[in-house]
Formats: sequence, structure tokens, C-alpha cells
Amino acid sequence: MNKNLNDKKVIVGLSGGVDSSVTAMLLKEAGFQVAGVTMSIYDKNNPQSKTRKNACYGCDESEDIREAEKICQQIGIPFYEFDCAADYKKIVLAYFREEYLAGRTPNPCVKCNQLMKFGILPKMAREKGINFDYFATGHYARIKEKNGFYSLQKAVDNTKDQTYFLYRLNQEQLKSTLFPLGNYKKAEVRKIAKEKCLEVFDKPDSQDFYSGDYSDLLQVKPMKGKIVLKNGQILGEHAGFWNFTLGQRKGLGVAYAEPLYVLELIPAKNEVVVGAEAETFAKGCIVYDLSFNLPEEFKNGEYQVKFRSSQNVVPAYLELTNKEELKVTFREPQKAVALGQSLVIYDDDVVVGGGIICLK
Repeated sequence: MNKNLNDKKVIVGLSGGVDSSVTAMLLKEAGFQVAGVTMSIYDKNNPQSKTRKNACYGCDESEDIREAEKICQQIGIPFYEFDCAADYKKIVLAYFREEYLAGRTPNPCVKCNQLMKFGILPKMAREKGINFDYFATGHYARIKEKNGFYSLQKAVDNTKDQTYFLYRLNQEQLKSTLFPLGNYKKAEVRKIAKEKCLEVFDKPDSQDFYSGDYSDLLQVKPMKGKIVLKNGQILGEHAGFWNFTLGQRKGLGVAYAEPLYVLELIPAKNEVVVGAEAETFAKGCIVYDLSFNLPEEFKNGEYQVKFRSSQNVVPAYLELTNKEELKVTFREPQKAVALGQSLVIYDDDVVVGGGIICLK
């Protein structure tokens, strides 16, 4: 954290969890003038099944907001809550529904970070007359400045690194953002929270953006369809292709001589195509809707990439075929490369950019 000027004002995006709570506390101890802000995003008018805790979007949202408010009271900073439910529905939930019903696998957290947490939330704060120099969150990532250019870099704790979800942040956003936890290990953060008597020191991390039945968000009713092999052989039935994801193995509901994986979803036919593990590997893919964060033009060559947030980086040769598409050739074939997912590009610890997978 190299922007610790004591006269600077910072708003911290709070979730009610340990990471954002420690972020706010560290910034206040560093001498910043700190305020906590949080988004209310759950649409209380939509009847949806009961969700489990530890998801970003769920019916227990009010508990997290109250915890965030309590943390602010304990730390001694102002707290503000903003109703962002309408924007979230229009930006994140609509995108999630459209992608899923098109047979693709969306990244709602990427969309939320770019347009909601680092977009709508600080914008609303300014509109309400809250003046600030920086916006901070509890993400595990780092920002480095050189010659006026801001690069997004992996966190010290590689197991918690969240740059995959932040790759679409632009220069203006990075310039005014602080990630105080980028140089900490997760265990260190929990230790700090416990030593400072923060009640959330042992609160579990959020595991997904929604923990209920996706059918709630998709607003669809069960519809019978077929589970088939590539040759068209019917193996069984399902209640809707949207209940499956590419690469899925468990819960297919069919018996076969060898383990089967979801290879393709065909919305027009409501079909789920399955096959052997060997059929799940891809030599490469095409990426579009590109977003680069470079001080100069992107250069073709070998980089490290991630096409799932939980995986380690893998080497690949990248070629910009035109201004809108990137051809990706993996050094070794990769399993379950899903259409609609983000592919994020790294040069060592630096995030080069990324885009959306459209073809395999």
C-alpha cells in the first residue's frame, strides 16, 4: 500500500466478511479518513428458494449488511448503505440469465466487479455527496504504478489471488483503487481480525455468487430433454439443459460403461451432449470481447492463462487475429474449456488482459 497519505479519504466496499473488515481497519490505522459503504443487491420482490449462507446474492443479505455496519461502529468510521438492487438485476442477473439460457457458462463475478462494485457503488457514493480520493476493497490483488501506468498484479497469497475476477478494471479504476490485502496471506488476515477482536474473524468466505437453485434466477420451469452421446444415442432424460455445466461429471443421472462428462449444451433442442473424459480436452479456443491493460500494443507470443478462477495458470501461445479476436493455443490440451467463461492472460504476476471464450 503505497498511497498512505494521511489526509486522503477512502471509502471501503464492505461485504460483512473478514477481508473487507480488516481492509477498513488497516486503512484507518494507516491514517486515512475512512468510510464504509455497502450495496444492497437482493431483489426482495422475487420469490426464490431459501439460499444458504456465504453467497454474494441471497435472502440473508440483510445479516451481512448489519455485520458490516457493526464493524464500522467498532472501528469508528461512518457507514453508508446503497440500494443497488435494480442495477444488479439489470446488469448482472440479466447477463447471467441470457448466458445460461444460451448454453454458455457466465462469469457473474467479473461483471459485478467491473460494473457494480467498482462502477455503480462509488458512483452512487459521489452522487450522495460522499467525497473520497480512493475506493478500497478486500480483494487479494495488488496494483503497481510505473510512469503513470497502473498494472494489476497477483496477490502474494496465490491460493487466494482474485485477479481473475478483476481483469476488466480500466486505468481510471485502478488509479483510484486500493487493495490493502494484496501483500497478506489469508491466515494473517484472520489473525489480525482475531487480535483486533473483530467478530467476523472466523466467518466463512463466500463460495459463490448464489447458493440456491439457479432455476430461481433463470425464471424457467422444468422441461424434459434428452441426454445423448455425440452420435445421437439417447442415454436418458433431464429436466432442463440449464441444470448442467460444461465439464460436469457428477449428477448426470445416467448409467454408462465409463464415466461421462458434459461436452455440449444445445438450447434449441434442450439437449445435453455427454462423452468420455478424453473428449473434454481442447487444444485451444477463440476469445472475443477483449480487454487489455497494457501501456503499449499487445504482442503475440507465449503467456500464461487461466480459463477458470480456481485453476493454476497454464502456458499458451496467443495470436491477435484481428482487433476483436484472440486465437489461443494451449501448450498442452486443456480439460473443460467452457464457452462464455473468461480467459485471463498473465505475464508472470502481471495481468495483461483477457476476454470471453466463444469457440473451441
